[in-house]
Amino acid sequence: MKEIVVKVKDQYKVLVGPGLLKETGKLIADVDSKIQKLMIVSDSNVAPLYMAQLRGSLEAAGFEVFDFVFEAGEKSKTLNTVGDILGALAKAAFTRTDAIVALGGGVATDMAGFAASIFLRGIKVFQIPTSLLAQVDASVGGKTGVDLPEGKNLVGAFWQPSLVIADTALLASLDDVLFTEGMAEVIKYAFIWDEDFYKKLLNRVTKNSPELEEVVARCIQIKADVVSQDEHDNGLRQLLNFGHTIGHVIEARSNFTVSHGFAVAKGMERISRGSPVHDALVQMLKLYELPCDDPISADQIMAGIMNDKKKRGSNITAVVVNKIGKGELKPMPVEEFRNYL
Repeated sequence: MKEIVVKVKDQYKVLVGPGLLKETGKLIADVDSKIQKLMIVSDSNVAPLYMAQLRGSLEAAGFEVFDFVFEAGEKSKTLNTVGDILGALAKAAFTRTDAIVALGGGVATDMAGFAASIFLRGIKVFQIPTSLLAQVDASVGGKTGVDLPEGKNLVGAFWQPSLVIADTALLASLDDVLFTEGMAEVIKYAFIWDEDFYKKLLNRVTKNSPELEEVVARCIQIKADVVSQDEHDNGLRQLLNFGHTIGHVIEARSNFTVSHGFAVAKGMERISRGSPVHDALVQMLKLYELPCDDPISADQIMAGIMNDKKKRGSNITAVVVNKIGKGELKPMPVEEFRNYL
């Protein structure tokens, strides 16, 4: 097991390794012995696989356990679903010393974290990411939220978890497409931060690779390093948005039929077309069978970013990579962004 500390105001640990799910009850109790009730928030795909094992671990540790299961998919990531989670918490008479446990991919981690941030003005949340994308990205760093019809992640809060438990053994049973999707975020970390990591990824990593735990841990360590320096996304942390500005537009325009990871892959390719790293990026995207182009027009991208949460006034910060392992932030007026498309 690897242990990574995220050094924010209320610092916390991320535990990475196989077999951690069955230890969850003890691990949570070690963090906060005052918790009496836990609400597991999961989706209809993940709950049948892992809910019983998680519940058993939590109850064995002495917790009173409740659960809330929503329909799997990005379309559930709404204020209505969060409202239902809040209602379930209230009905179960949760107090400020109780907590939420998120079990699932990025949709579950985002919504559970957001619900925790606003119920009783804030209760603890424990993240148990079950997808590669959620383990390396969504569960760490405290970004929570939901989508609006006008755009992705437009409502949310920064709310750091009290503990993240990344059981890498869960990835072995992950659907191949979902694993491939998560590799887009892994590749992102290599290109913006770590050239040596990029070189390691040239030997294709699969969900059954012995080095998978090391890959997950390296991504989390990079994110922890970045978030520790910029918790609220006002500077360095924006590097983590490589491919996301365009990717979110592609995702939303498809009515979320294009998954987040695939949209990010397309976004990274599109923003890098004038960059010296473009060919290397495309080569790696193809190695991992990720899509590397999209027919979306510059006009469609420009229309889509007008409601992007990364826009500040009339400016937007483009994330570009001109050397592998060294991402750059390029603040510019929105109209100049077209030059990078």
